[in-house]
Amino acid sequence: MEAEGNAQLFRTCGLGRWAMRNRIVMSALTRCRADDDHVPTADMVKYYSDRASMGLIISESIMVQRGYSAMAYEPGIYGPEQIAGWRKVTDAVHAKGGLIAAQIYHGGRATVPCNLTTVGLVPVGASAVPIPAAAETCMAVWCRDGVSQPFAQEIHALSSAEIWSMVETFAIAARNCVSAGFDSVELHAGTGFLIDQFLRTSSNKRTDEYGGSIENRARFLLAVVDAVTAAIGPDRVGVRLTPLDSFNGQSDEDPEGLLRYVSAELDGRGIAFIDLFRGDPKAAAVARSDIWVRECFRGTLLASHGYADAAAASRAIAEGAVDAVCFGLPAVANADLVWRLWSGTPLNRADVTTLFTRGAEGYTDYPICEPKGFLQPSERGSATSSAAPTGQPALEKKSRL
Repeated sequence: MEAEGNAQLFRTCGLGRWAMRNRIVMSALTRCRADDDHVPTADMVKYYSDRASMGLIISESIMVQRGYSAMAYEPGIYGPEQIAGWRKVTDAVHAKGGLIAAQIYHGGRATVPCNLTTVGLVPVGASAVPIPAAAETCMAVWCRDGVSQPFAQEIHALSSAEIWSMVETFAIAARNCVSAGFDSVELHAGTGFLIDQFLRTSSNKRTDEYGGSIENRARFLLAVVDAVTAAIGPDRVGVRLTPLDSFNGQSDEDPEGLLRYVSAELDGRGIAFIDLFRGDPKAAAVARSDIWVRECFRGTLLASHGYADAAAASRAIAEGAVDAVCFGLPAVANADLVWRLWSGTPLNRADVTTLFTRGAEGYTDYPICEPKGFLQPSERGSATSSAAPTGQPALEKKSRL
């Protein structure tokens, strides 16, 4: 009973060692529902497990380092309490046959000063270049003191030794994610957070081996990828890229050249997927940066931004532009998004005023109309096996276009 025009969304799709049962992906969406110590809560267990029918859930951004909070109450993965909390989430998702990837990140210069909860910590970045005060202001809901404020204007540029320490921090976080039961790990290399601060010219003014040329600016990302793939295997690793997004004051002199180079390097490392935010919400037109990735990367391409509706997303898959599409606000408001798109049931509208608030309101209380028995776990296969789920073999790598 696939809704007209949406058929491509319900095909299986390879994702490294796994196979997604459909091509509907829940995009990483920070919701600020962790506790004061950045430990996942019971509400988060319900929130994620309710969405297990999606082909893949990508978690909200997860802190790799204690004390560096860019969004006040985002979860972490640096200690045993966080690992145990996330294990409850992943177990609940797997009990319903779902797949879940952890998106790990470091805020870098986007860390809010009032959120630095450990004495002696200062915001860090690729260079001593702050987010322009005129470009962005941190929203009150992302600040521990509840007061909207500018981002830090004094940034500590990481030394070479500190960069290598940070690489290891990401590798440890990836291992912790696997210990917590995540199926895959996505490195957040976009949205103006730390890795993206090295990638783009607006935030990277270094003159050493980590600055200047595209190859140098990509060096930190690729070092993190190498460390993480060595820790957990390339077939469990994805990278989030946002080459055109201006959030957090970001821009680049040659986004196409940067994205093509990074995509080719990631292809050579055999990672499972790239998660691409195609354009810039502030731009009038939707850019087709997915074309730049497709010509350089043979792994699975997930994409978001600029799809007018589910039919447009399905057409993009049918045309081979992308392999799967990430849904943001529709996934927030519709835990049963797969059912609604399959059956043609109207979608709930997201209440954006509760995106970053606390508690269940606007989080786990949206109406669900998915009938009992829809996509039973026995039909989905195992999400915890080292092989692809039964009946859903992982797809072979595509040839370069």
